[in-house]
Amino acid sequence: MSERHTALRSMHDLGLAAWFGGSLMGALGVNGAAARVDDSTQRLPVASAGWARWTPVNAAAIGAHLAGSVGELVTESPRVAAQSGVAKMSAMKTGLTLGALAVTGYSRLLGKRLEKAGGTPVDGTTEPNHQTPSNVASCQRQLKLLQWAVPALTGALVVVTAYMSEQQKPGQVFRGILGRAGGMMAAPMAIGKMAAMGAPKVGKMGAKGAPMLGKMTVKGAPKLGKMGAKGANKRRMAMAG
Repeated sequence: MSERHTALRSMHDLGLAAWFGGSLMGALGVNGAAARVDDSTQRLPVASAGWARWTPVNAAAIGAHLAGSVGELVTESPRVAAQSGVAKMSAMKTGLTLGALAVTGYSRLLGKRLEKAGGTPVDGTTEPNHQTPSNVASCQRQLKLLQWAVPALTGALVVVTAYMSEQQKPGQVFRGILGRAGGMMAAPMAIGKMAAMGAPKVGKMGAKGAPMLGKMTVKGAPKLGKMGAKGANKRRMAMAG
């Protein structure tokens, strides 16, 4: 890139780092620590308090990451269009981001439900026991899976971002532009081949059609002659009368 976009990159990277690190620490640290509370009725309130304090920071981090991502996409749009492979990785990154947003939002919704459950006895934040109501236990079972889905998706975003950074190296840019140009040149060549393959078929159809037209003309000539002779006789009879 010929221009620097340090602010956009910083927002993108710091936001993603906080999103990934916070979700991983919450699953291991907050939920793990809450499970060690002696009073089983206080485990959910402790975990809920920890997640509630983190939620505003996490929202700010996600917002910064999204703003940086959109800004980078706008500034990099010429390279996305010109360099082979960049558009594909951008689409993959967008899909991962949307997935991480959906899982994060739904996880927080489940967390709010557990927060409202208050002093329900549980074995852990995501582990119910025999005294846990069924609706609370259902939320816990879902969170047990989703708590790892967020760091998995955001971790994948880190990897994709690293790969896209490699695509910005001069050698990668040069090869990508050549690859895109080669693909654009290959399309007219393919169309030319299709036209060349179709020409003999058109010629064969014309060659087959010519004899048929000739036969139709030969067959039709006597009929036209007979019709002409009949017309002439009628005119003579009319004149004679």
